Amino acid sequence: MLQYLIFQRKNVEQTLSIIKPDAVKQGFESQINERFEKSELRIVKQKKLHLTKEEAENFYAVHKERPFFNALVAYMTSGEVIVQVLEGENAVMRNREIMGATDPKAAAPGTIRKDFGQSIEANAVHGSDSLENATNEIKFFFGD
Repeated sequence: MLQYLIFQRKNVEQTLSIIKPDAVKQGFESQINERFEKSELRIVKQKKLHLTKEEAENFYAVHKERPFFNALVAYMTSGEVIVQVLEGENAVMRNREIMGATDPKAAAPGTIRKDFGQSIEANAVHGSDSLENATNEIKFFFGD
């Protein structure tokens, strides 16, 4: 009788990542993707697009009442972005660690935002902040 060893990966999740216009314009996408892959996050879906004003307003609707909303929408529509679904164990938290703090000046050395970000707004990447938001954000860009 053959016996098979089955390895189950626990907490396999999907999360959304956006490589923002500043990083795309500077050609950092392959270096950023390499960081994901080295951290055992697989890119399972990916597309390059230019967000419309309406898409950016809808995606960032949670920030609509904040003073930076209009600047954020203008920035996110200023050039092409790369929208991705990353998959791996604890993908949401792992991606947040790889990205680093929102402000590149406060981000830890070796994080994406520290190495590729220019400012709080032009900080190279967006990542889902919870599993629930990841599900909604993935649905927003890739459907069911």
